[in-house]
Amino acid sequence: MPPLFSMKTPLHEALRQVRDLQSAILEKQRFKGYSGRARALAGCLALAAALLLDSAFVPPTPLAHLVAWTIVFAGGLTLNYGALIYWFLHDPDVARDVRRLRPALEIIPVLIAGGILTLALVDHGEYNLLFGTWMVLFGLTNFTARQVLPRGLAWVGLFYLACGAVCLLAWPNLSFTDYPLVMGGVFFLGEFFGGLVLHNDESPLPSLRAFFGLPGPPRAESEDINL
Repeated sequence: MPPLFSMKTPLHEALRQVRDLQSAILEKQRFKGYSGRARALAGCLALAAALLLDSAFVPPTPLAHLVAWTIVFAGGLTLNYGALIYWFLHDPDVARDVRRLRPALEIIPVLIAGGILTLALVDHGEYNLLFGTWMVLFGLTNFTARQVLPRGLAWVGLFYLACGAVCLLAWPNLSFTDYPLVMGGVFFLGEFFGGLVLHNDESPLPSLRAFFGLPGPPRAESEDINL
């Protein structure tokens, strides 16, 4: 009678093949259209805008700050969706199939809702609630199409939701014009680390050096040993 472990070997091999097949299918379904570097750059743009708004170069009026944050939002969209369009047009695996853009399109309703809420709050003069509202909405965008995006983005979404909850519930009187660094700091951290998650998912050799476009450390050349 053959040993028990030898009887299990064919079953284990079949299960391994099934797991490999599932991993291959999931990897093929993974959405690769977002650029980690573009997202991180958008976070740097938000931080730079916050530093500018915190200086004396911009008048401390709600309108001036609202215009500045609108420019930041437009710049972030241009960076991220510009990279998305480039991926769609040049990636041979996509073959310009519009259906491959579905995960990116699922974020549009959240953006529209954000625009409506922003207009409503501005119309009622509730500028101090804008930061928290924007953070919560950006948190929700990290959960859209989560089946085909890296799991690490869920933690970025939770970070945004937590920061938004603090601003809306624990700090509802957060001044829209006096504390731009709160907004800039949260969005810098969220977008920068979200970019790292995306980059590590799309790069075959993920590293912080590669994320910044720096060459990797030189490999030590093996020396021939003559015996």
